[in-house]
Amino acid sequence: MNEADSLNGWADLAYSSRHMVFEHCAEAIALLNPYSDRLVDLNIAACKLLGYPRQELLELPVSKLFGHQLADLIVFTQAVMDKGRAWSNELSCNCKSGERIELEISATTLQVKGQQQLILVLRELSQEKYQRDQAHTERTMRGGLIEWRNILNLFQENERDNQLLLSSVGDGIYSIDSEGLATFVNPACARMLGWETQDMIGKNIHRIHHHTHADGSHYPVEQCPIYKAVHDGVIHEGRQEVFWRRDGSSFPVEFTSTPVISEGRIVGAVVVFRDITERRNTENQLQSALEELKVLKERLEEQNAYLQEEIHIEHNYREIVGHSEPIKKIIRQIDVVAPTDASVLINGESGTGKELIARAIHQASRRNGHPLIRVNCAAIPAELFESEFFGHIRGAFTGAVRDRVGRFELADGGTLFLDEIGEIPLELQSKLLRVLQEGQFERVGEERTRKVDVRIIAATNRDLRQEVAAKHFREDLYFRLNVFPIQSPALRERLMDIGALAAHFLKQTGKRLNMPGRRLRNSDIERLQRYSWPGNIRELQNVIERALITSIGADLNLDLPDEPKASLPSPQQPVLPAIMTDAQVRELERSNMQAALKAADGKLFGKGGAAELLGLKPTTLASRFKRLEIKLGD
Repeated sequence: MNEADSLNGWADLAYSSRHMVFEHCAEAIALLNPYSDRLVDLNIAACKLLGYPRQELLELPVSKLFGHQLADLIVFTQAVMDKGRAWSNELSCNCKSGERIELEISATTLQVKGQQQLILVLRELSQEKYQRDQAHTERTMRGGLIEWRNILNLFQENERDNQLLLSSVGDGIYSIDSEGLATFVNPACARMLGWETQDMIGKNIHRIHHHTHADGSHYPVEQCPIYKAVHDGVIHEGRQEVFWRRDGSSFPVEFTSTPVISEGRIVGAVVVFRDITERRNTENQLQSALEELKVLKERLEEQNAYLQEEIHIEHNYREIVGHSEPIKKIIRQIDVVAPTDASVLINGESGTGKELIARAIHQASRRNGHPLIRVNCAAIPAELFESEFFGHIRGAFTGAVRDRVGRFELADGGTLFLDEIGEIPLELQSKLLRVLQEGQFERVGEERTRKVDVRIIAATNRDLRQEVAAKHFREDLYFRLNVFPIQSPALRERLMDIGALAAHFLKQTGKRLNMPGRRLRNSDIERLQRYSWPGNIRELQNVIERALITSIGADLNLDLPDEPKASLPSPQQPVLPAIMTDAQVRELERSNMQAALKAADGKLFGKGGAAELLGLKPTTLASRFKRLEIKLGD
């Protein structure tokens, strides 16, 4: 044999080795032309993975295989073309059988005949399915020698492309003969191991990169799973091992060693491996993140950000927040009385939300298409009472420069909400009673009688029964208003609603002040629930707003006022008579207010003022000072 024949023989051997490496690689490898939507080439493992004959796959649009995830496939291929390589485990493919398999795909770019194409290495995520496929591949390789030869003939024309394909795969691929000597090494393998390809061919590759365990101990070649495949004809895997570089450094890998069988005998093995350093780093980062999340979770459980949706309790009363039994009772009462036109008297301390109850009744009534008009009776001077309620005509009195419509006319067809009804002077109550009974009134300065259809909802923070007994409120007016009484509970009587109310005010006020992201902690709720709330819901709203303004960061800076201290009884208090005359009651009330004014050092309003000491609104205090003819100099 001359030198030319010898070279041709080696070329044929190299050709055969490279062709067999590509065709019988345990990994599914495909060449994708992203511009024609076609697979240009693929190996046996890819055909088996997808369940199609090779020729059918070559003619089948890739978009049909990934049709349900076409957008994701386009994003992935674009990433490969932009960066040169990419990896994904979020794509799935439709097999011919109709089964959809989850895939792990690694891809690199390849220039074939001047056009950019993509090399895809496909792995099925399901380990059980993966093992079944590998076992099936082994049986096919042993029993299908005729098909093997046909496939070899088919790929002879594309040998150059096959070489480019194997050279462009991002995973390391090499083949060994039955003696364990390297017969083929792709560029990715040589690059990852730090060797030149020609320096590895013909060498015992175990001694090159697999000679030592991760702990530094010797790794005998007879224990190497890569070489076991040559002896037992079974596919072997490695998942917790390391390969060594030429410079002495190591990196974690996962690999498969697949035996190559020719004419019934094992002639070698094909090894595919992947550097999983990045994956290990990701896993370590994930573990660190999980530990950090555990710490944060414990911290959040301590802080327990308290955010609660408003409770509607099967009704659409959007402004009534709470789910305590007193609130449920109010909702039931609203259900009963709202459809009627009965007058409602809402009793409760100042700041308990009596107006919200009135609004809910109106919204649930047949009058909700007409206005709800609110009148603060305590804020209307006695001389303007008739004008405010009934209106006036031009010239009726000094300053009446034009006609004016009163509150009753504005509420015609709707609802009139009389807040602080107990503050109306006694001498004016008869005029109010007439319009409530007859639905008729005259504007001030006008002789024409007008009719209105108005539903009355009244509210008071005073005990009208005592006011009637003391002759400060008309008994007939009281019974006219008190057809259906509703008690608005104090906030201290509905502690379980404090959290929901605080969260509602936090969201509402935070949006108004453009201060989002604040939160309530369990400790905040417990502090709020320990306070007695003399100012009720209005005071709670003010506390939340003040906390928002003064807080730094996400946590609120709650600044609860001091608990109002009950005044100690005087050692020598006068014994009050069992029954007092009206004059005596007025004198007692007058003395009490003067004492409060003195205790407040003449301060009427604000913290520590007479209004706060008496538990009254500033407007209510001013009205009573006027009614009792108390002057600040007294």
